Amino acid sequence: MVELLIASRNRGKVTEIREILSLKNVDLLDLHELSFEGEIEESGDTFEENALIKARAVFHRYSRPVIADDSGLVVPYLEGEPGVRSARYAGPNATVRENNDLLLSRLRDAEGKERDAFFRCVAVFYVGPKQYQTAEGTVHGTITRELHGTGGFGYDPLFYVEQYGRTMAQLADARKNAISHRGKAFRALKRHVIAYLAEHDVVE
Repeated sequence: MVELLIASRNRGKVTEIREILSLKNVDLLDLHELSFEGEIEESGDTFEENALIKARAVFHRYSRPVIADDSGLVVPYLEGEPGVRSARYAGPNATVRENNDLLLSRLRDAEGKERDAFFRCVAVFYVGPKQYQTAEGTVHGTITRELHGTGGFGYDPLFYVEQYGRTMAQLADARKNAISHRGKAFRALKRHVIAYLAEHDVVE
């Protein structure tokens, strides 16, 4: 059994990553399981920069391969907000509800196409300095005027997917992962993880 580290404490995100990658003979350990102390300052201006910041910080501590990502909601009408600040849109210690409420208030007068948005994810598989691979994924939707559904996390209850006539929070996990930004990014990243495992004689 080989250990790969997930640079996240977000239980919802960690669950999604494990389900999407679905790797055999691999133990995916998150920051809770590693008893990782302290916060990683996500000071980058892009999703890729923040994903690499997290990956490097965890690799520096444990010297083991790291899977990391940074993702968020982008609303062009709001000039790209919340973007890389999605998790802390309403402040450094904001709750999910506070972030959602702030987004709704900023879009109070927005109509039609002005409510268009997309989720973007950049994932990284980091095995050492200058040795990493990245992949990304996006999914497009519309911001609703109120919360719908109890699944998922973050902005999922506000993100309406026209293809299914539901918000992300109303979709079953398997269906959400099939179309989500994180699903697309990690399925693309998986081939790099599998290549690494093969090099180290781990049968996936």
